[in-house]
Amino acid sequence: MSNCAIVGVNWGDEGKGRMVDLLTEDFDVVVRYQGGGNAGHTVINDKGKFALHLLPSGIFREGVVNVLGNGVALDPENLWNEIEETRAKGVSITPDNLKISSRASLLMPWHRLLDELEEARLKDKKFGSTKQGIAPFYSDKYQKKTVLAGELMYPERLAAHIRDLAEWKNLIISSVYGAPEYTEEAINEWLGDYCEKIKPFICDTGEFLSEAAGSGKRILFEAQLGSLRDIDFGIHPFTTSSNTLAAYAPIGSGCPSLKIGSVIGVVKAYSTCVGEGPFVCEMFGDEAEKLRKEGFEYGAKTGRPRRVGPIDLVATRYGALLQGASEIALTKLDVLSYMDRIPVCAHYELDGEIVDSFPFPAALDRAKPVIEYLDGWGTDISKARSFDELPEAAKEYVLYVQRAIGVPITYVSVGPERESIIIRK
Repeated sequence: MSNCAIVGVNWGDEGKGRMVDLLTEDFDVVVRYQGGGNAGHTVINDKGKFALHLLPSGIFREGVVNVLGNGVALDPENLWNEIEETRAKGVSITPDNLKISSRASLLMPWHRLLDELEEARLKDKKFGSTKQGIAPFYSDKYQKKTVLAGELMYPERLAAHIRDLAEWKNLIISSVYGAPEYTEEAINEWLGDYCEKIKPFICDTGEFLSEAAGSGKRILFEAQLGSLRDIDFGIHPFTTSSNTLAAYAPIGSGCPSLKIGSVIGVVKAYSTCVGEGPFVCEMFGDEAEKLRKEGFEYGAKTGRPRRVGPIDLVATRYGALLQGASEIALTKLDVLSYMDRIPVCAHYELDGEIVDSFPFPAALDRAKPVIEYLDGWGTDISKARSFDELPEAAKEYVLYVQRAIGVPITYVSVGPERESIIIRK
């Protein structure tokens, strides 16, 4: 099996974690290549239920090496807490199965503070940030004003670098937002509490991945969020601050020469969205609340209710194209079992015309969903393990979505557990 990327096709929260956890039995290395602790991958397996934010979802498989690449917003505090919480449930995490790129930049405490201060300043014009410091972090990264994880190995250089950065950040924190400045004592305490603890995991992941690929090891790339949150091709400005696409995986992993053989795009059987911005297919009222409760649609990081709606075929087709998806994993099909009729957003109406192409972000506020209905199946499908075991209406729903997006659906998830999957190969 060649190298593979598992990516989100829509707004994120599609179920990528459960797919990575399932497929890692066929891979030797799992790499998180972008994003930070601002979203969660929920995984349920024989070790329990986990909401991972930074740890790659392959951490539960013995013999699999997990890598946090240079494209990740590396938050030492959140990462260390997550390591401790996961270890407490019996999962082994050592430098043998977790490696952190020495070229990953550290997300500092002031990044979270600035995120909170800016959202407060924006008030009703806010972006819907999770306030984990992601936008300030990536802004600093591209200004070349971050600390690389490898600098933790050079204490004298690190101290001078952080003093310079703190002087600059404190000017912004105090003069722009009127908030208290960070003291050198507070930063040193944070470095000791968290950064010192992750030092054993830091290495040259580019060299590791190059050697792994050269020896025939199979590599799985794990993305965060989805196509519509990509900084370049998503719903600007309501995006994340990194590239969520499979094409970025080799760069963000630390080894740009790596090749990707297949791309599994993950699509939820209905639509969900955390955060602000246009969401054309959105449901409201009792209909939305029922779907939210059936699917337990609450943010893995924030706990806030997700916005929900029917599957959006216009957005999904666009997202699959951006990802270069060679196959699709359709998740949470079982959630729709309560519906007598299942709505789908088949087209958009934009300025009086029916359109099937995803509009430019500035036009999305004017787009309206064109809803079609498919028959429901009205029975529990969580025990189905083959496509033929599904009711005819459930099979037709899968095939309808497949025809609409033009990419084969090879996995159908009928429950959150690792084994609750139908494989159509």
